[in-house]
Amino acid sequence: MAEENAPGGHLNHDGRQESPTQRADRNWNELLQELRVMQTGVQILTGFLLTLPFQPRFTELDDYQRWVYLALVLTSVTATALIVGPVSVHRALFRKQLKKSIVTAADRITRFALFVLALAVTGTAVLIFDVVVGRTAGLVVGGGVLVVLVVLWVILPEAIRRRA
Repeated sequence: MAEENAPGGHLNHDGRQESPTQRADRNWNELLQELRVMQTGVQILTGFLLTLPFQPRFTELDDYQRWVYLALVLTSVTATALIVGPVSVHRALFRKQLKKSIVTAADRITRFALFVLALAVTGTAVLIFDVVVGRTAGLVVGGGVLVVLVVLWVILPEAIRRRA
């Protein structure tokens, strides 16, 4: 591989021979791929939420459901802003020789975006089940969704990290 034969490169903890700049470039590219996956999902979710008030049954929502809906709109829009945030940071600092700092900041923003996205996904399940089946079902399903997301997004990666 070209990066393993990088001139002046050194062996990193993951066995790659690359310079710090090459590593930052690779990490940035990997992060961009992750953001693309997240962006698609959050855009679909946000679009779905933004169309709800224009549906005939929206006026039938009770106060709890309207507040959950409004919280979801804010959460989903915040997730969208966070997911686009790393691109804005990159644009603002482009060609300033700050790639490592950009990658670190983008990583932190993306981690927070995942947390906010988990809240949006969980809340959407709560709202849908609350409207269709009832409040108890909404809370139970929301709790189940949150558990699944915590297991997949937090516990599993941590378990893999510890085994490595």
